[in-house]
Amino acid sequence: MRGSDPDAALYWLARMVYAGEDLRFIFRRMTILAGEDVGMADPNAIVVVNACAQAFERVGMPEGRYPLAQAAIYLATAPKSNSVMGFFDALAAVEQEREAEVPNHLRDANRDKHSFGHGQGYLYPHAYRDHWIEQQYLPKTLQGQVFYQPSEQGYEQKIQIQVAQRREAQLAAVIEGIGTALPEVLTFSPVNSAQDRWLQRSLSQAGEKLAAMRDRLFTLAQPQRHHVILDVNAGSGLLTWEALRRVPEGGVYAGVQSTEDAEALQEQSAALPELARPMVLQTSLLDLSTTLAAIDPHLRFDRIIGRNALLSEPDKVRAVQVLMEFLRPDGSLVLAETVPRYTQRLYNLIDAKQLNPKIYKRLVKAEEAIYHNPKDAMVNWDEDELRSLFHNAGLTAEIQLETTQTDLQITPVLLERWFSTGGNRPSYGDHLASALNAAELTTVQAIFRRTLLNQIVRWKGAIAFCRVLR
Repeated sequence: MRGSDPDAALYWLARMVYAGEDLRFIFRRMTILAGEDVGMADPNAIVVVNACAQAFERVGMPEGRYPLAQAAIYLATAPKSNSVMGFFDALAAVEQEREAEVPNHLRDANRDKHSFGHGQGYLYPHAYRDHWIEQQYLPKTLQGQVFYQPSEQGYEQKIQIQVAQRREAQLAAVIEGIGTALPEVLTFSPVNSAQDRWLQRSLSQAGEKLAAMRDRLFTLAQPQRHHVILDVNAGSGLLTWEALRRVPEGGVYAGVQSTEDAEALQEQSAALPELARPMVLQTSLLDLSTTLAAIDPHLRFDRIIGRNALLSEPDKVRAVQVLMEFLRPDGSLVLAETVPRYTQRLYNLIDAKQLNPKIYKRLVKAEEAIYHNPKDAMVNWDEDELRSLFHNAGLTAEIQLETTQTDLQITPVLLERWFSTGGNRPSYGDHLASALNAAELTTVQAIFRRTLLNQIVRWKGAIAFCRVLR
């Protein structure tokens, strides 16, 4: 039965029955095989075997041999998968991680909600589209751990992509935190602690938004099975893994800038067959020409995709020229670019009446200046500038601006980062200091803390979806 040979299965079943084997023992072994060897490839197998066993108990011998044979034929012809063996990997993890705590949001809120905050931040899946919301259910020490590996057989073939896509969205959200909701415009100070990043991630539904953005990008790109794709800013690999699924007969290249990202992508792809893995390129966008020339001077891509590939590039014109240099004549460049100029204004989150009108007016002016600084490459553009950039390069661009609203919790760490000093980039507090004196800045910070601390706000933003052709 495990070898999917129904003829041999019936023969050896007949040998066992002829020899007087207890038929209840045979049904017991077939029930085990339905779970161990067929498993999720055909979840109905265990139902059929159990029904046959019950029918045998009802009718007895000799007619009971009909459901016995039916169960054997069903199991022998069913698709096979032993993915349920992932349970034993989970069991091994439990043995090694005995001290791992239940995440706070999964604890019983009926007992210690007020004293310890148990249950705080839990998202009810049925309240969201498709009854699913990106949310971490594993202990922090096991975040990103994979136990269940769907096969390509039977029913599992149908759910394999769905499981993979949701995992990739979760992983991207874990790695990137609140990046989709809060572009790093207000500060370049060190990132949040793991606990704070997790809280922001779960409340901002970052995984759900990342998944939607990924689907939108590939709808615009429309890759064909034989295409060669470059994910120009691969990061966590959210677009890279989807590209691999879309072009099984082509190839995928993933560009990253840090050694850490390159190693992470290579480690994640190690489970794939060697020929199905992405080619990971550790390079900046402007150095892409040199990197690709060393691999293959004639390499060209059918599709170049990217998320926030141009966001921080000081010379966006040159960056686009580099990308188009490696695009086939009939290819397309498809990008999703967060537009910081449209990001949420913090002064709109507080009550203006709490401040002296003159101070509030200077606060507004100082914050607006952040997003209209012509020398800051991260904010000195919007969708119109992008359209002009592509037009001046002799390209045709379709650009759609999509506004976003996300639930974001204002944590102590986030407030601290906004008003920190001495980072690689001026913080929100640094910008306000140019318009407010020390006492006024202290007052503003106190109002922010009193009004916003631990509050969930609707954070506004915008993403420009671009499809660029020659």
